[in-house]
Amino acid sequence: MTTEPMDPTAAFRELGRINLGETDLEGVLATVADLAQRTVPGAHEVSVTLIRDRGPHTVASTGTAADHIDKWQYERGSGPCLDACRERSTLLVDDVGAERRWPGWEAVAGAVGINSALSVGLPIRERVAGALNIYATSISNFDDDAIVLAETFASYAAVALANAHLYDTTVTLANHMQAAMESRAVIEQAKGIIMGQRHCSPDEAFAILSRASQESNRKLREVAADLVGRAQRG
Repeated sequence: MTTEPMDPTAAFRELGRINLGETDLEGVLATVADLAQRTVPGAHEVSVTLIRDRGPHTVASTGTAADHIDKWQYERGSGPCLDACRERSTLLVDDVGAERRWPGWEAVAGAVGINSALSVGLPIRERVAGALNIYATSISNFDDDAIVLAETFASYAAVALANAHLYDTTVTLANHMQAAMESRAVIEQAKGIIMGQRHCSPDEAFAILSRASQESNRKLREVAADLVGRAQRG
C-alpha cells in the first residue's frame, strides 16, 4: 500500500491533537497505526497489538498482511510482536527469510511479501501490554534512525493510550457519580413524602424506606422512586 510520507514532527503533533471526546480507544489506535505507517521510512503495513486478560489481539492495523502475520502469532503464542509486548523491548528482523527465532513465522510473513519487521513494545503500565508492529517489503529496511524514530513514535503512542484509558476511567466515574446523585435525590424526595404523611423525623422516614426495601426484596432507590411516582400521580 502506498501512502503519502509524513514528517515525524507533524505526526507527533497530530497524535497530540486526538480528541478523546470524539473517538474511542480503537479510534486512537487506528490513528496511531496510520501515522506510524506514514512516518517510519519503508513501512508497508502497521499494526498495534494489545495483550489483556482475554489474551492478545490486534486492535488496529493498516492492512491484511499485518492482520495475517499477527493472527498466526496469537494462535501459536509465539512471534516478535508478542515478545516485544511481554518484554517491553524492541525486536528487529532484518531478513525474514533467514529468521529462525520463531519457527514457521518466517514462512507466514514471507508469504504475504514481508521481508523485514520491527516490533516496539509500548511502555504501558498496569495489566496491559502492547506493541507497535511495522512491516516492510524490503530486506534490512530499518536502519538505526528508523528504529529510534519507531521507538520515539511508540512513546508518543503510549501517552495517547494512557490518556485514552484515563479518559474512559474518568467518564465511567462521572457516570457512576451522576447515578449516585440521582439515587440520593429520589431517596430524599421519598423521605420528605413520608415525613409529611407520618409527621416523623428524617431518620425515622429513612428507616421506613429501608424496611419496605427489605420486605419487598427491592433496591432502596426503586422503592423510593415508586413512592415519589405515586405521590406525583396522586
